[in-house]
Amino acid sequence: NEYKSYLRMDVSGESKLERGLDLMRRLPPQDVGNNLCKLIDLCPSLMEELLSAVDQPLRIMNDDMKQKKFLISDYNRDGDSFRSPWSNIYYPYISDGYLPPIQLRTIEEELNKAMRIYTDMYYGEGALSSCYVWDIDNGFAAAVLIKKTTTERGKGCWDSINIMEVSERLGRPSHYKLTTTVMTWLEGEVESEEGASSEDRVRLGGSLTRQKEEDLTSDNGHITNIGQIIEAMENNIRQQIEGVYFGKTKDVLNSVRSLTSLSRRKQLSGLSAQINSAIMKRNN
Repeated sequence: NEYKSYLRMDVSGESKLERGLDLMRRLPPQDVGNNLCKLIDLCPSLMEELLSAVDQPLRIMNDDMKQKKFLISDYNRDGDSFRSPWSNIYYPYISDGYLPPIQLRTIEEELNKAMRIYTDMYYGEGALSSCYVWDIDNGFAAAVLIKKTTTERGKGCWDSINIMEVSERLGRPSHYKLTTTVMTWLEGEVESEEGASSEDRVRLGGSLTRQKEEDLTSDNGHITNIGQIIEAMENNIRQQIEGVYFGKTKDVLNSVRSLTSLSRRKQLSGLSAQINSAIMKRNN
């Protein structure tokens, strides 16, 4: 019902798309899949636009040949199958799916090795990364996907989607355009003196998209440049999320929530009243 009231039927298709995208940006990232299906049910004519414009949480598949996990998204999808960066094979198997040319496949393999090291350093054990490369006019594009989940003291997830477009220019530095989207959420129980009940849970999440363009010489190779730009971008986004979003939310919660239990507050209030009464009697 909330969706229907927001996506009124008397607006144009473009306005519906804008409102749908605006709505998806405001909803919890962990529920993107379900909410997207609901929007598509309401506006079937916008299915292609919504699917291509809305970033969804990364999912995991297994490469049976290499016995390694990989991340899947629209950037390695062909029909209902997804290409593994490790074996270059589609799962479920198809024979006519897109495969990068040999030169780009070499870049893809090197990029996966580099980002594996980067992911281990920044995200630690349990994090996954997958990189996919394809050709575009005057260069190539790469999708660098990173996912980290945790179950310590609750549940949480970090999905980082980095899309890099590299334009090679003869006699001039290459042009790099990076678009990074981070979706993150946390869910845990609220600790109190009385103990946490099943309803005492906090859910915090959101998404952030940033873009950056830069011209760099490729003397050290594209892999080094791509890695440095992504590293700087993710560090910037991480600081914004930690300092602005989570930090501000913590300040607001601390200003409206008392850490003292209700029984303790009543006890302190009664003690204060007794002290005031004793002082008044003494003055009289």
